[in-house]
Formats: sequence, C-alpha cells, structure tokens
Amino acid sequence: MKDFDATPLEALNAVLDSLGSIAVAVSGGVDSLTLAQAAHRRLGAGVEMIHATSPAVPAEATARTRALAAREGWTLKVIDAGEFADKDYLANPVNRCFFCKSSLYRSLAAMTERQVVSGANTDDLGDYRPGMQAAAERGVRHPFIEAGIDKAGIRAVARTLGLEGIAELPASPCLSSRIETGIAVTPEALDFVHAVENRISGWLADRGGFAGAVRCRIRHDGPAVELDAASLAMVLAPEAAPLRGEVAGLARARGYGADLPFGPYRMGSAFLKAEGA
Repeated sequence: MKDFDATPLEALNAVLDSLGSIAVAVSGGVDSLTLAQAAHRRLGAGVEMIHATSPAVPAEATARTRALAAREGWTLKVIDAGEFADKDYLANPVNRCFFCKSSLYRSLAAMTERQVVSGANTDDLGDYRPGMQAAAERGVRHPFIEAGIDKAGIRAVARTLGLEGIAELPASPCLSSRIETGIAVTPEALDFVHAVENRISGWLADRGGFAGAVRCRIRHDGPAVELDAASLAMVLAPEAAPLRGEVAGLARARGYGADLPFGPYRMGSAFLKAEGA
C-alpha cells in the first residue's frame, strides 16, 4: 500500500525492496529508464536490464539505453523480441499491443528467472492497454503502479536520480502506434514515420522549439503529421515552407503522394476501436 507521506522515490524503493531479484524491461523511454536507474541504485546486483530492439523501436532509444547502461554500470542485455515474426502483430488489429507484449515477455521469461517488471504507471490505467493483459498473463509486475506513481511522479523521480535529460523526454510510444488500426505494420512504413518525425523534431530543436508531440500518422486515407500547439504554429509559419516541402518529398519518395497535412496532436488518433467494443 502506498505511503502518502513518502516521496515518489521512497514509495518506489519500498516496492523494489519487496520484489527481490528483478529484470527490468527497458524500452528506452522516460518510464523504463527511470525505473531501471532506480532499481540499479536500490538493488545493485539484484537487477538486470533487458532492452528489445525491432523496427518499431527508434535507434535513438537503443542508443540512449546503451549509453546510460555504460555510464551507470548496469547489467544490460539487448535482444530481438521477435514480434515481427508474428502475423497477428503485423496485421495491426485493435489489440496489436497484446501480441507485441506477449512476444516480449515470452522472450524475457525464456532468458531470465528473475521477476520481470515494466515501467507502466498509474496514468496507463485509464487507457485501453491490451499490453497490460499480456503482462498479467506472464506475471509481470509494475513497480510504479504498485507505488501509486503517475507520469509526473516518474519525471520527479528521474530528476531526483540526476537524470534531468531523461526527465524531459517527451512521451513516445513505439513507432507502430503511428500506423492506423487495420493497416499492416511494415519496417518500411515505420522507417518513413521515423524519418519524418526526426526531421521535424530536428528542425524545431535548431530553432529553439521543444517538440512536445511530433507524430507522423499513416492512415487509411494517407499520411498526416500531428504536432503540439506550439510546434504546429512554428511548422505552419511561412519560414517553415522549405521544411514542409522536404517532408512532402519524403512522402512522395515512399509512394504516398505530396499531400501531407499538418494538424493538432490527438493522443491515440491512429487507434480505431470497433463500434461496440
């Protein structure tokens, strides 16, 4: 039970102490990196980190994980979880995340006898998260949830641990989340999504902008870009015309045509839930 007088890190440490030897599934985002660092500081040799690579995981997430592991002395294993060999995952059904996480946790269970833990937090409990069903079926624990910690609390823990750069990372689900439900997931589509998002994020950073949300969606009627309000205003300004032209060129090169609309970010807008579901 959460101690409401404890700081987020104290509450997390209490949960970690109860788990013993653990393996942290590290995606390379703020949640899992913060959990891994907290566990490493608290449990030392009692924890190992496992990072899975795939076409849906941006290369910079893997590089970030490797760099932090090397700096902090983590025990890190990097694997291919194999979800791209699963036809159910590639078909991109409404519960795609179930197949992804099932593949991941099955791979982790085959290589470790430690308790597997994830970086899920209490904010995740309010959404449709089929990956949580996969975690439950595999006995995966969620220390942040058990400690009553939300996303803001995770960022606070990261700062306490000296991970200021990690604390400021924008939320970034796997690249497959950009593909609208029912459109097959392919490495080529994910490579296009990644290229567009990286180009826009880099352009914003060069001009002092902060990309709070940059999403390239692939929809049934073609690709589109969604941005947080401040970023959208910058990208739609007259001086950003060369950027918009470059992004349109990326779309043409992949056979999508030149019409690549820009609009406001909507969380989970590529997720289409069937009527009555």
